[in-house]
Amino acid sequence: MSDYLLSVILGVVEGLTEFLPVSSTAHLRISEALLHIDLGSSYWKMYTIVIQLGAILTLPIYFRERILKFLSTFPKGERGDRTVLTHPLSLVLMAFVVTAIPAFLMTKIIGKHLESLTIIGSALLIGGIVMWFVDARNSKAEAAGEGADGGVIRTWHMEDMSLRQAVWIGACQILSAVFPGTSRSMSTIAGGQLAGMSRASALEFSFFLSIPTMVVATCYDLLKSVVGKHGDGISVSHIDGHGWIVLGIGFVVSFVVAYGSVAWFMGYVRRRGFAPFAIYRIILGVVVLYFASRMG
Repeated sequence: MSDYLLSVILGVVEGLTEFLPVSSTAHLRISEALLHIDLGSSYWKMYTIVIQLGAILTLPIYFRERILKFLSTFPKGERGDRTVLTHPLSLVLMAFVVTAIPAFLMTKIIGKHLESLTIIGSALLIGGIVMWFVDARNSKAEAAGEGADGGVIRTWHMEDMSLRQAVWIGACQILSAVFPGTSRSMSTIAGGQLAGMSRASALEFSFFLSIPTMVVATCYDLLKSVVGKHGDGISVSHIDGHGWIVLGIGFVVSFVVAYGSVAWFMGYVRRRGFAPFAIYRIILGVVVLYFASRMG
């Protein structure tokens, strides 16, 4: 298969799955097995980081108006009822800090030992069951809508979040950093719903939290792939014209597809919820576990 076509396929996979609650890591590992490519090699490892950067760029562009609004109303908020600690931007930063330190320490200890198809399949399956249960638990309140007796839903807008909710979601995100296949999006959305947030508010906070989380994690991985621990990194000077074109194709495709998936996902979730994604995760998890058992 042509490297150019391969780059398009992987860019589409990354763009489609990075922000949906189905785990981009799992889908890239599955693609690696199906396409017979070693994404652990120095060049392709850098490639996966580059296409992730393409996906990340989607968020500040898509949410540019919301970001500017938050910046202009910091720290009191649009209604004047927020503080330096409870403003939405502060809550995003707080959740990021809660995730970053323990996740970094745990991944340094565990390393890549959990990146097996068995672990990924199990994480997909368990995460799908949890997401289905949580969304079904909140479905009646979602149908009643804002203003009704929501019961399990107390927060309908990201602007109304509490510090406790942000800390809890940050803690939930640690799972995705440690267990491949869990999905950062799934863990933060389900965590938000468990903390009394609506689908829309939990989803939006998940997107905002992914900006610092993914930027820091991806830049750190990029630095490691270039420098390497034992001289095994790849120098940009060693990438030829063909290699740069492949990187460029993956970056652009990932960005375009991710932008479309975010726009579609925001509208879809408000109407139909997360159940279809939960079902997909469960089916895919079972399939991955089956093939993992055959390979073992």
